[in-house]
Amino acid sequence: MMLSETPKKYKNMPSRLMSSLFFSSSKTLSSLSSFPSPHTPSTHIRFSETMMEENIENAESIISKWDLNSSSYKATSLFQQNRKEAQEFLKSVKDLRRAMHFLISENSTSKKLILAQNLMQIAMKRLENEFYQILSKNRDHLDPESEFGRSLGGSSNSDDEDDVQSKDELEIAGDSITEVDRVSELAMTDLKSIAECMISLGYGKECVKIYKIIRKSIVEEGLYHLGIEKFRSSQIHKMNREDLGQIIKKWITVTKIAVKMLFFGEIVLCNHVFPKCEKIRESCFSGITKEGAFRLFRFPELITKSRHLQEEVFQLMELYEAVFELKPEIEFIFDFESTKVVKLQAHSSLVKLGDSIRTILSKFESTIQKDSSRTPVFRGGIHPLTQSAMTFISSLADYSGILSSIIVDNPQARTSPLPESYFESPTSGNGSTPAVSVHLAWLILVLLCKLDNKAELYKDVSLSYLFLANNLHFIVEKVRSTNLKYLLGHDWVLKHTKKVKQYASNYESMAWTKVFSSLPEKNTLAITPEMAKECFMRFNVTFEEAYRKQTSWVVQDGKLRDQLKVSIAKKLVPEYREFYDMYLAMLTGEKNLELLVRFSPDDLGNYLSDLFHGTSTSGSSTLSSSLFQSQGCIPR
Repeated sequence: MMLSETPKKYKNMPSRLMSSLFFSSSKTLSSLSSFPSPHTPSTHIRFSETMMEENIENAESIISKWDLNSSSYKATSLFQQNRKEAQEFLKSVKDLRRAMHFLISENSTSKKLILAQNLMQIAMKRLENEFYQILSKNRDHLDPESEFGRSLGGSSNSDDEDDVQSKDELEIAGDSITEVDRVSELAMTDLKSIAECMISLGYGKECVKIYKIIRKSIVEEGLYHLGIEKFRSSQIHKMNREDLGQIIKKWITVTKIAVKMLFFGEIVLCNHVFPKCEKIRESCFSGITKEGAFRLFRFPELITKSRHLQEEVFQLMELYEAVFELKPEIEFIFDFESTKVVKLQAHSSLVKLGDSIRTILSKFESTIQKDSSRTPVFRGGIHPLTQSAMTFISSLADYSGILSSIIVDNPQARTSPLPESYFESPTSGNGSTPAVSVHLAWLILVLLCKLDNKAELYKDVSLSYLFLANNLHFIVEKVRSTNLKYLLGHDWVLKHTKKVKQYASNYESMAWTKVFSSLPEKNTLAITPEMAKECFMRFNVTFEEAYRKQTSWVVQDGKLRDQLKVSIAKKLVPEYREFYDMYLAMLTGEKNLELLVRFSPDDLGNYLSDLFHGTSTSGSSTLSSSLFQSQGCIPR
């Protein structure tokens, strides 16, 4: 039988593998001659030619039995059918090698040497075939990703099926992967034994070629089943925010599976099959995983090239967090020099994500500072800038852990723009305020400064103070009700709560000064009936003016609104009651007393309850007119 004939077993093998299955006789001799003879002069041990010939004959009996070109050969696996015989096969190959060494050195013209050479070629073809079969047939056991592919259940015919699997679906699939503990111990042991035998006889190149081709196809298939796609910057740029968000969430989930399961499982398998040769391990692992891993970790960098919107910063931070958390494992798995490009790509993506996030935060701060709207908020309510800015800042607080790393990596963050006294709490372990706390406090301070400028747009000073009280109260409550309270601290909340009260106090004194000044001071010695009439009339005018104006103003927070009403009532009603009780009797004989004394002390409380609901001026006038008419009076 001709050794060059193609065995039936290999009819269906890839053509690129077929070429590696045939060897020249010159290679066998040259490869064997490169190994040191086990018979050194120091031992002075010589095997007799007869003994070597017996070894060759013994090897022939088992090797010929598994000759791929033999007419009696059956398409079965040696290692699968008879493991004991498989071990004997490996032993006979080692014995054959020793015999060939002996004959080359002692009797290079022996006919047995030619037989041994032919047997070695048959044995190498068989081992290469076994290596291929074990890798191919046990891919489900040697591939930690294979269970993932099956768990997805293939494609669906449902018209309503989403193009992107949900995160839950991916996580359930990922849970079914058990990496090394599912790897078949027998298959791995056989692969290791075959690889060591072939490498020791100079056939490592053929062994590695098969390993790379099969394992790379498995890894690529695993990445495909995970749903990892090739994207271009132009594609990402055209995506709407919702689609991009779904793709990012999926990428985060599948990347964790790829690193922790697929790539880690591959390095473990390489280390097991090729434990004695680091160069071969590196060559195999790099050839199998480098291309797919590089493509995987390039995705975040592509995102940073085309997406810089403020509302997308949270997706970027989630990407940053995912890569940051995987960084130690990436560096451990891709530790070879030839896979350094993968580590560098992951690091580059991390750096550029951080740069993009810092750029967005810087633009956000600049947007606040450059807000040039000159129209004051109607009725002194919450400014839209306050609402949008605090919503964004409070959301940033939810990412404080990863945001801290991003800010610390920024050289400009090392110098705080805030004075040391600005914070009394919280502090980090070394007594300094955390960088993320400083940064978020600075953003709020920038907002407060802008609101001070906005307050100057009001012509009525009292309304400008009400505006400031409204907006600062909104900010404090936002801090108090979100994770900002942990970052800015209790002292920050107390300090700014006091400032809200100061704004409210300023509002009261400015808005109600005329009303209070219309009443006589307590130390006034004597008031004539005419003076009393003038005081009542001044009070009527100033109170109605204040009432009409401030019913159109708004305090959106119910608690703050009630606090302001109660504060005004506690000061105004008792003082007016004292004046009312003291001087009303003095005017008993006056005509049109109801027109002269329009408000009783009890009426004031009812009127004050109408304040800060944003009622229109005309509505307030109607309300006042109705009250006056019910008292039998005509409003002025």
